[in-house]
Amino acid sequence: MQISDITLTRFTYENLVSSDAEGHAHPGPPRAAKATLLTLRCDDGAQGEVIVPGSADPRIYAKFVTPVLRGKDPLRVEALWQALYKRQRGSGGRLTDRVLAAVDLALWDLRGRVAGQPVWKLLGGYRDAIPAYGSTMCGDDIDGGLATPDDYARFAEWMVRDRGYRAVKLHTWMPPMPGAPDVRRDLKACAAVREAVGPDVPLMLDPHHYYSRQQAIWIGQRLEALDFLWMEEPMEEASLSSYRALTGAMRSLDIVGPESAAGKHWTRAEWAACGAADRLRAGVWGVGGLTPALKIAHLADAFGMDCEIHGTGAANLALALAIPNTTYYERGLLHPHIDYETARPYLKSLEDPMDGAGLVRASDAPGLGVAIDHDHIAAHQLD
Repeated sequence: MQISDITLTRFTYENLVSSDAEGHAHPGPPRAAKATLLTLRCDDGAQGEVIVPGSADPRIYAKFVTPVLRGKDPLRVEALWQALYKRQRGSGGRLTDRVLAAVDLALWDLRGRVAGQPVWKLLGGYRDAIPAYGSTMCGDDIDGGLATPDDYARFAEWMVRDRGYRAVKLHTWMPPMPGAPDVRRDLKACAAVREAVGPDVPLMLDPHHYYSRQQAIWIGQRLEALDFLWMEEPMEEASLSSYRALTGAMRSLDIVGPESAAGKHWTRAEWAACGAADRLRAGVWGVGGLTPALKIAHLADAFGMDCEIHGTGAANLALALAIPNTTYYERGLLHPHIDYETARPYLKSLEDPMDGAGLVRASDAPGLGVAIDHDHIAAHQLD
């Protein structure tokens, strides 16, 4: 069995989420968004596929990916990932970790389909269900949205008591919102949510790297008084010494990271070794795929640490189900004006359906188990 064809099918779909100038998601009017279906095909008919956010550049795949993959055994995922990774250095930044992730996920999907097994079992299969936390969008100025601390409180109460989420994570106000970041306003939102959901619901904060070291320590100490479980990415992650100082200043609040720092599993190993975080962070799209993300989870386990998985979707869910040392599955981003329970137009069903008890259960479908609507993609193909 050899890889014979690598294709990109770019298409449009209607999206109700828009991004502001800093890239943060908010509800918006319907718009045509772009995505790409990456398909790997083999000479015996086997194939793997993954939806890539945005309009992937076929020139990057033609120059860097196709020469590595074509004619190779697709089941040798580690060898192919290593070969692609080594091409990054000479790519002038064009062969990004997101491209690596897309190829890696398609390879894992193919591997699962060939084996007739879901990827979460091939990765380790530790559990077949995991509790989810509701992860909010960041703050806004939308009437009835997330414009005030009371808005966050009402929405958190709905998530826990009406929808069944086991925990809640806040993304508070971020630039370009006027006045953001404002640690005092963020703290008011955290306090309002704690009062709304009661003392027993785990809460987390993600202020998205905008705080100074002093601000992060200030709010962290007050989050401890509110019995928050963790805080993630409050500062620029290039400053390892700042995270060591922050982690050392906390008594009960866990610091989670790094989320967006480059360097894949090697960077996470340095964070664990020098005490810059209490829990490591890994998301498959941010670290170059499932292959390095699984290594991060294992190295965290070797340090006696949890590895919290960043982001939603089938691949992140598969990783969370596969390993013992993670707490929740991140479900979102959520907002009062967004119906998360409706699948995107290019999918036949949700990737992460959650029951009323707040559990996301594993699928036994082979591969990543994503129900792609190929008819929609064909009808909305760009080229």
